[in-house]
Amino acid sequence: MVFKVLYQKSKEEVPVRENTETLYLEADDVRDVRKKLADRPYNVEFIQPLSGKFLEYEKQSADFKLEKI
Repeated sequence: MVFKVLYQKSKEEVPVRENTETLYLEADDVRDVRKKLADRPYNVEFIQPLSGKFLEYEKQSADFKLEKI
Protein backbone atom coordinates (compact mmCIF):
# COMPACT_ATOMS: atom_id res chain seq x y z
CA MET A 1 0.00 0.00 0.00
CA VAL A 2 1.13 3.56 -0.66
CA PHE A 3 1.21 6.11 2.16
CA LYS A 4 1.44 9.91 2.06
CA VAL A 5 3.61 11.21 4.90
CA LEU A 6 3.51 14.86 5.99
CA TYR A 7 6.55 15.83 8.04
CA GLN A 8 8.92 18.53 9.22
CA LYS A 9 12.63 18.00 8.50
CA SER A 10 13.68 18.50 12.13
CA LYS A 11 12.31 17.26 15.44
CA GLU A 12 14.09 20.15 17.16
CA GLU A 13 12.09 22.97 15.54
CA VAL A 14 8.52 24.01 16.14
CA PRO A 15 6.30 22.72 13.29
CA VAL A 16 5.29 25.45 10.83
CA ARG A 17 2.69 24.64 8.19
CA GLU A 18 4.64 26.42 5.46
CA ASN A 19 7.64 24.15 6.10
CA THR A 20 5.69 20.89 5.95
CA GLU A 21 7.05 18.48 3.35
CA THR A 22 5.51 15.41 1.75
CA LEU A 23 6.86 12.03 0.81
CA TYR A 24 5.19 8.96 -0.62
CA LEU A 25 6.21 5.58 0.68
CA GLU A 26 5.22 1.98 0.01
CA ALA A 27 4.67 -0.04 3.20
CA ASP A 28 2.45 -2.70 4.75
CA ASP A 29 0.83 -0.46 7.38
CA VAL A 30 1.33 2.74 9.42
CA ARG A 31 3.61 0.94 11.88
CA ASP A 32 5.83 -0.16 8.99
CA VAL A 33 5.99 3.44 7.72
CA ARG A 34 7.14 4.68 11.15
CA LYS A 35 9.70 1.88 11.33
CA LYS A 36 11.12 2.79 7.92
CA LEU A 37 11.41 6.47 8.90
CA ALA A 38 12.82 5.84 12.39
CA ASP A 39 16.43 6.53 11.38
CA ARG A 40 15.57 9.92 9.88
CA PRO A 41 15.32 13.10 12.00
CA TYR A 42 11.78 13.82 10.76
CA ASN A 43 8.92 15.10 12.88
CA VAL A 44 6.08 13.09 11.31
CA GLU A 45 2.81 15.02 11.46
CA PHE A 46 0.41 12.76 9.58
CA ILE A 47 0.42 9.45 7.72
CA GLN A 48 -2.38 8.88 5.23
CA PRO A 49 -2.99 5.62 3.36
CA LEU A 50 -3.70 6.17 -0.34
CA SER A 51 -5.69 3.87 -2.58
CA GLY A 52 -8.19 4.02 -5.40
CA LYS A 53 -9.11 7.49 -6.63
CA PHE A 54 -7.09 9.20 -3.90
CA LEU A 55 -3.92 7.48 -5.14
CA GLU A 56 -4.74 8.27 -8.78
CA TYR A 57 -5.22 11.94 -7.86
CA GLU A 58 -1.87 12.11 -6.02
CA LYS A 59 -0.09 10.42 -8.96
CA GLN A 60 -1.14 13.35 -11.17
CA SER A 61 0.85 15.74 -8.96
CA ALA A 62 4.26 16.82 -10.23
CA ASP A 63 5.63 16.18 -6.71
CA PHE A 64 4.60 12.51 -6.66
CA LYS A 65 7.72 10.37 -6.28
CA LEU A 66 7.58 7.01 -4.54
CA GLU A 67 10.48 6.73 -2.05
CA LYS A 68 12.49 3.50 -1.89
CA ILE A 69 13.30 2.77 1.75
